[in-house]
Amino acid sequence: MERIICLVIGYVFGLFQTAYIYGKLHGIDIRNYGSGNAGTTNTMRVLGTKAGLLVLLCDIVKCILAVVVTGLVFGKTHPDMVYLLKLYAAAGAILGHNFPFYLHFKGGKGIAATAGLILSFHPYLIPMGVILFFGAFFTTHYVSLGSLLVYAGFFIELIVLGQLGIFGMPQNVLIEMYVIAGALTVMAYYKHRENIKRLLSGTERKTYLSHKNKEDGGKENG
Repeated sequence: MERIICLVIGYVFGLFQTAYIYGKLHGIDIRNYGSGNAGTTNTMRVLGTKAGLLVLLCDIVKCILAVVVTGLVFGKTHPDMVYLLKLYAAAGAILGHNFPFYLHFKGGKGIAATAGLILSFHPYLIPMGVILFFGAFFTTHYVSLGSLLVYAGFFIELIVLGQLGIFGMPQNVLIEMYVIAGALTVMAYYKHRENIKRLLSGTERKTYLSHKNKEDGGKENG
């Protein structure tokens, strides 16, 4: 029952569809422009860098709030599985972001929400996530590549930390946590399947923070 509650908590937070709301405030449905994706990168390309960064921040915060609320609600009553419940809440937030029911389940790709998961789940996860994303982004200017590397790194590091006893949970609970993290990783790669094809073919669009985008074509991340 606790797992379902945490999923619902996360999903409710995830329904705050920042890109869509910001676009509506400026007279557009962001899903009808650019890639059609209600996420950070599409917002940045359609409405500008400041808009994209605001969307990024809000989408990160909504997942952080879901994780924090879950910790406050279940931290004392379920200390042996609190990390698992936090992951359920984060998964709910990512699902809410990707598949908001009131937008006919057409949202973003969950990367900003996943950043919120990494930032709030355990401090050991943060350095690797930062290095992988910004290392890939500033080297190649491919947001999608950095995002995919972060997910792979998150999944691997979660297993390593779990097996080292960092989370203080029994093995059966850890395995359940690995399964959820694996499912989130698979979903992220599936949502980025077109980006992966373009990365492999060398046609993926690059993103620049300080200048207008310099290449045409490709769909965005977010």
